[in-house]
Amino acid sequence: MSISIYPVTPGFAAEVGDIDLTRPLSPEDWTAVKQAFHHYAVLVFPEQDLSADAHIEFAKRFGPIEQDRPIDEPVKHAAFAHISNVTEDGSIYQPGSRERMFKAGNKLWHTDSSFRFIPGYASLLYTRGIAPIGGHTEFADQRAAYDALPATTKERLQGLVAVHSIETSRRRSGFMDFSEDEARRMPPVPQALVRTIPETGRKSLYVASHAGTIRGMDPDEGRALIDELVEHVTQRQFVYTHRWRPRELVMWDNRCTMHRGTDYDDLRWKRDMRRATTSDIANSCEQEGLHWEAATA
Repeated sequence: MSISIYPVTPGFAAEVGDIDLTRPLSPEDWTAVKQAFHHYAVLVFPEQDLSADAHIEFAKRFGPIEQDRPIDEPVKHAAFAHISNVTEDGSIYQPGSRERMFKAGNKLWHTDSSFRFIPGYASLLYTRGIAPIGGHTEFADQRAAYDALPATTKERLQGLVAVHSIETSRRRSGFMDFSEDEARRMPPVPQALVRTIPETGRKSLYVASHAGTIRGMDPDEGRALIDELVEHVTQRQFVYTHRWRPRELVMWDNRCTMHRGTDYDDLRWKRDMRRATTSDIANSCEQEGLHWEAATA
């Protein structure tokens, strides 16, 4: 039986059934998954019994996996970011813990790893334990949001370069405790404000809470434009809210979506997820033919 695809909307987010990600996919099913990913940008795979190795093997089909974490924290598997409030010994983070403060930034609208020079391509998040109340994830379609912009705004945005940094988003959420080594490993990087998705030819906004300024613009003016675009992208008509279920894998295209986690009682309920993120082929400015060397000067 071939896989089944059930769209949430005609163009954004879909559930994928009749598939076992622990087994090799046929060429036909693999092609269908890739085509669905490029079309819908968010794919949900319910009822998957994924070991860490199976998770990584599937993720590798979408590119090289990131392993350098933005802050130093003990992890069992360097290929995973732990989207969790649980320590290695199974206890819940303390209220003032460094890890809890850092991960509060995940509640801001963002796209994974836009703060890296070579940004994120696909993220694949698997549930091992979920809160019974709250803790949803919202996804925003930056392609549809770009399509809805007036022609004059599209013309204004073309060729602009934003500066992204993990410190920008974390400082906005109240985390100030970066070590010198962490700051050195993750310096500010340029990213195109509008980018083209090669597989579909669609243009997409590329904004996130990691973006702080725009090259060639007054800092306050650039920040205001970024905030305006984030507000535009996250209007309800562009957003899908995902309520997590056990044993579920969700993957999304970081090139053309934003997402954020919603609140839950993280000092009461355990929420344990692991995410693998793959790298894009190049910096977004390079892909758009923009002169990124000048943008970093």
